Amino acid sequence: MTVQLDDAVDKAAPQTGKGGAPPTRRGGGRWGAPRPPARHTPHPSARRAPHLLLLPALLATAVFLGWPMVRNLLLSFQNLNMKELIQHLTDWRGTGNYQEILGSGQFWRVTLRTLVFTAVNVVLIMLLGVLIGLLLARLGKKMRLTLSLALVLAWAMPVIAATTVFQWLFDSRYGVVNWLLGRAGWHAMAHYDWVGTQLSTFFVITVLIVWQSLPFVALNLYAATTTIPRELYEAARMDGAGTWKVFTSVTFPFLKPFFLATTFLEIIWVFKAFPQIFAINEGGPDRLTETLPIYAFTEGVGNLHFGMGAAISLLTIVVLLAMTAYYLRLTLKQEEEL
Repeated sequence: MTVQLDDAVDKAAPQTGKGGAPPTRRGGGRWGAPRPPARHTPHPSARRAPHLLLLPALLATAVFLGWPMVRNLLLSFQNLNMKELIQHLTDWRGTGNYQEILGSGQFWRVTLRTLVFTAVNVVLIMLLGVLIGLLLARLGKKMRLTLSLALVLAWAMPVIAATTVFQWLFDSRYGVVNWLLGRAGWHAMAHYDWVGTQLSTFFVITVLIVWQSLPFVALNLYAATTTIPRELYEAARMDGAGTWKVFTSVTFPFLKPFFLATTFLEIIWVFKAFPQIFAINEGGPDRLTETLPIYAFTEGVGNLHFGMGAAISLLTIVVLLAMTAYYLRLTLKQEEEL
């Protein structure tokens, strides 16, 4: 019995090595120390999984975007009019279409007009959208819901439907705008033709495009403001900061990525605006409100110079990329800093 107890004590007592150190196992590690985690090498199929998941989107992009771009590029080097189209002829011009376009004063006038038109609209959209977004953040729950619903309804209206409504509003004989101006005492505006001059036509188009774009900017800005900690606003007001100081020191730094991304998207959206301008007056009067998309359509489809229209559309993409290059650079730089 005594021998059995001594054997049990010996088994339960901690074993020690030389000098009282814990015993080591073969390989130099201690029995009580945890094993280091084993490195897991992913299976080759797991490495290919992300690429396989992206494959359908890449194929769709190549088919629906890449192939038309290639066809458009080939078309821009051809002299394709109605004769060649009917007889299925391929008349290669080389860079003749581009030389003719770049040597034309009309192209440069339309390009400058497009840049000015885009700049004015984007500035108005961002300014008014930011103001409405900040207003949403300050309104009560019921008023915020009402204003948000109005913005969503304006945003959800189809482009052609909204353009038709604005045509009715600014109609020279039966338009509501002329009727209101006449009742307000401006009798000379009772039968004013809003699409009769360049500036008035651009005014109607600008009001339409700004009205359609405001909901996107305002709602996204309000959503972005909800991510800013309230403690920062309280600290700024305790330091005596006014409304403008609070915006520049708290709101704007947090929303800088939003401003960059939204401005970039609005530049693209306004620059390629086609249905609003075409439906209002088809680029008139006397082609004075043509922008680059309208110019490409008029030359390509309207005048049946399909090769010329293809070349203008590609030059339009080049101008748009040049416009947005600065914002792309800022966005990439910000991502690197994060």
